[in-house]
Amino acid sequence: MAERIRRSLGFHGADARLAARAEAIVRSLREAGHAAVFAGGCVRDALRGAPVKDIDIATSATPGQVAAVFPGQCVGVGRAFGVMLVVQEGVAYDVATFRTDGGYQDGRHPETVAYDTAEHDAQRRDFTVNALFYDPLAGEVVDYVGGVTDLRAGLLRTVGDPAVRFREDRLRLLRAVRFAAVCGWRIDAATWAALRVEAPNLGCVSVERIRTEFLRMLCEAPAPSVALGLLAEGGLLARFLPELEALRGCPQDPGWHPEGDVWAHVAKMLDLAPAPPRDPELVWAVLLHDIGKPATLEVGRKPDGAPWYRTPNHAAVGAPMAEAILRRMKESRATVERVTVAVRQHMQFVELPKMKPATARRMLGRPTIGLELALHRLDCLASHAKLDLYDYARARLDAFAHEPVLPPKAVTGRDLLALGMRPGPAMGQLLERLYARQLEGASREDLLREAAEALA
Repeated sequence: MAERIRRSLGFHGADARLAARAEAIVRSLREAGHAAVFAGGCVRDALRGAPVKDIDIATSATPGQVAAVFPGQCVGVGRAFGVMLVVQEGVAYDVATFRTDGGYQDGRHPETVAYDTAEHDAQRRDFTVNALFYDPLAGEVVDYVGGVTDLRAGLLRTVGDPAVRFREDRLRLLRAVRFAAVCGWRIDAATWAALRVEAPNLGCVSVERIRTEFLRMLCEAPAPSVALGLLAEGGLLARFLPELEALRGCPQDPGWHPEGDVWAHVAKMLDLAPAPPRDPELVWAVLLHDIGKPATLEVGRKPDGAPWYRTPNHAAVGAPMAEAILRRMKESRATVERVTVAVRQHMQFVELPKMKPATARRMLGRPTIGLELALHRLDCLASHAKLDLYDYARARLDAFAHEPVLPPKAVTGRDLLALGMRPGPAMGQLLERLYARQLEGASREDLLREAAEALA
């Protein structure tokens, strides 16, 4: 039996026309003799006062009947699953037929689907808070599974047997963690127990889907450390990022890292990152910047008997590890390159005040310097809390507000050819020396004179 709760939802954060167009679709389906309601995540988010980014509609109409109600306005993106896109004023709305799913053989997709009732449609969904419907014409929330009660209690619970739900679609294992972390909900005990049992089977989910869920939880959660902790405690993290698991219990010098081991350091950095939505590249850089520490850990004793810990060259060791992880997670080439540079160079800021002007400008002129600065700031705040090197680097960079940090070369290969130099490695080496002098303030005339002297 459905519980009907009179509740007019404002759909906070949604464009007024987004909700108005969705309501018009419902009205048209109703006028054609079909049941139709708002469904799923939009109802959940509206009830908890969160922004609503899109509105899905569930209906008793079959895909063919939906197409008949909206001629020339439909695209059958998931017709086998009863899903049509209805386009209104350039905005596409998912309109799905109430259905039940057949058996799941691959741990991700149903073998068959059958059109059914709203109640049975609710009972096939993953979590009770995602199985709610809203009738915008009557202003009623329709709840077949106790989702409203769970939402009010801040409880994430599967619809029905959690083991069955997770075996049907093992991406739900990660979705459970994401909803708990992003919404601040606790996971029901039976749901959590089933999650831990099913965690070893996460491997049947594509790495792209895993990456998407993983980044969403860390980029959207108020405290990403909660998501990271649930992934580790639930046995999920070891299934796709075992290198991060190795950070747990990896000790650090308490003088520089009073926050604790490397795992605690990374978790604290994530929580200190800018409010959501966070930059995925910065999240990756935080996660991977110290990935080389377990492999480089050295332990000894101070004169007073207290232990000391060092991780020499952990950035150099960690960079290829980070690159391999990002490639395994099928990140874009640009992200792999940028994050790998940030990992490799994250210890370089300590050398900046001692660098020659040309070397410093080359560092500050890197395309990744914005990411590197953001990473360095979090690295400091989550450990010794000293920002003197960050402030120094920021000031040096700000000094170039009206000129490029790395200007075009004043002397080029064409100039050297005109002076009689032949192409080859020696030309490249000379150009590099001249560019370093340019970055130190030498004029083009000075550089040409030095080039002529070098070739004399």
